[in-house]
Amino acid sequence: MIESQPTSLETADTVELTEFDTALLAAGDPGIVSGLASLQAQNISAWFGDHKVLDRVSLLMPAGKVTALIGPSGCGKSTFLRTLNRMHELVPSASLAGEVLLDGHDIYDASRRITQARREIGMVFQKPNPFPAMSIFDNVVAGLALTGLKVSKSDKADLVEESLLKAGLWTEVKDRLRQAGGGLSGGQQQRLCIARSLAVKPRILLMDEPCSALDPTSTRRIEQTITELSTDVTIVIVTHNMQQAQRVSDQCAFFLAEAGTPGQIVEHGPTDVMFDSPQDSRTLDYVNGRFG
Repeated sequence: MIESQPTSLETADTVELTEFDTALLAAGDPGIVSGLASLQAQNISAWFGDHKVLDRVSLLMPAGKVTALIGPSGCGKSTFLRTLNRMHELVPSASLAGEVLLDGHDIYDASRRITQARREIGMVFQKPNPFPAMSIFDNVVAGLALTGLKVSKSDKADLVEESLLKAGLWTEVKDRLRQAGGGLSGGQQQRLCIARSLAVKPRILLMDEPCSALDPTSTRRIEQTITELSTDVTIVIVTHNMQQAQRVSDQCAFFLAEAGTPGQIVEHGPTDVMFDSPQDSRTLDYVNGRFG
């Protein structure tokens, strides 16, 4: 362990919000009232052993919006995403400093249970990971037991239908709910995983390159699902596809790690501004495909 590395989760100093962040918080207030949640990272630094991969990253992810994390491979985007629902700490050598505030409350606070954080902040991974031998129906409700939620037998059917509808999969599978989830196509499996995440009623949905292994048709359907879901849940997505970031996100954060330094956010802002008139020349070069 290096001397500057924390041996436990530390609380970082409060960061000053930019004018853009302040406007986002104000815009998010109505969403918070209706159940949507904002997420705010404050001075997040992360390590794997002695290797520092993120350095004091701060970002507001407003309620009811889609935030895209963009940047070249190895700049810490996925690590940052995993800090947002306490999955980073699953790695034995991992450590972290800073705060992740869900509507102003730190999810790393000792008084908050990790299962609560994982229920409120769901995750969809790069590779679809349904339980292959489990039925489509049972895949959707699998998260209930894992998070300690009790739902009556009669209500489970309604929950499965609601979750599959939101994930854009109901019409395709409603007549074969008792068939194995592993028999679905790749794109359908990914939407099944989205439905499984939605079944526990998360307030935030994290998505780590959810379309990278999918064909264009499946990718288009997932993107439609993201757009439809953003009225009910706040979404943070990691993507290497710049066109996808433009299509689905309301704001972007550009991550970069230069010359062996830890990943940082170069700039963030509304998606159209980030692509049309970014302030930093490195952002302009990246979104136009000049590196990365």
